Amino acid sequence: MTVAGRTDVGVHATGQVGHVDLGAGELAVLARVRGHATSSGPDSLARRLTGMGGPVSDLVVRRSGVAPAGFDARFAALWRRYEYRIADAAGERDPRRRDHTLWHPGPLDEAAMLDAAESLLGLHDFAAFCRPREGATTIRTLQAFSWQRDDSGVLVAEVRADAFCHSMVRALVGACIAAGEGRLAGGETAALRDAGLRTSAFTVVPARGLTLVEVGYPSDDELASRVERTRARRDAGELQAAD
Repeated sequence: MTVAGRTDVGVHATGQVGHVDLGAGELAVLARVRGHATSSGPDSLARRLTGMGGPVSDLVVRRSGVAPAGFDARFAALWRRYEYRIADAAGERDPRRRDHTLWHPGPLDEAAMLDAAESLLGLHDFAAFCRPREGATTIRTLQAFSWQRDDSGVLVAEVRADAFCHSMVRALVGACIAAGEGRLAGGETAALRDAGLRTSAFTVVPARGLTLVEVGYPSDDELASRVERTRARRDAGELQAAD
């Protein structure tokens, strides 16, 4: 199976998208009706996969069906949107949500975190915020990055980009926490990004606070061209063209 967001170990998802190629024999098995007269064929795959996890499963497949021509869950995506939750000294620590919320011991300045986040937006080389992988590009377009508190006072980040490299979101959040603690000014986060080097100025936060919540795709007639553009390696020339 190919998925849209190849997230770090420990990251959650409520909006993951995937595709799988099935042969004629496998499709024939799906076509057999087994007690669900209205659910057979590819549409039944969601129910069958969810059922494999038993009555209480870590995985729920909400919907399945035949993908349009040219669709690729990973390379056809226009953007991925993540959320990161932090319960600082001003937020409610709900034990029921401890597995997907970071508990931070002190107070965090939401305005400073927002300034730091907004300073990072745009098309840039995010090598300073990525764990290096041989042959992988670190040039990304950070489309949206914001912070706000929910009704319980928990800080929630919304981070959206065309794609993310390994550990990128968790590093971005770590830089904002440093800003919220007063250890980094808003302009310093952008300076660290432009330096292009891994730094000890902030800590990469744990995976448990991060959730992939949505993936965006183009219209069906633009899927194939989007896959072709995404597969092309991005380099510094693209940054110069953007400038």
